[in-house]
Amino acid sequence: MNNTMEGKVVSVSSTSTVIVLVVHQFRHPLYKKAVNRMKRFAVDTGGKTLAVGDVVRIVETRPISRHKHFKVL
Repeated sequence: MNNTMEGKVVSVSSTSTVIVLVVHQFRHPLYKKAVNRMKRFAVDTGGKTLAVGDVVRIVETRPISRHKHFKVL
């Protein structure tokens, strides 16, 4: 449950929520090419002021709302 990831803030939708883009890079098992997988997470800021482009570390937590399951560390 304590899954931590690092990503970049791509949207500041409200005072308590930001959208963080997390890029997972891995090597393709057959072709050995580097492949990027991207996922966007709705993250609770916890009162911190963040701007677009900030690099943040997020941690998995209990469900805060319908889409928010992460907090900024």
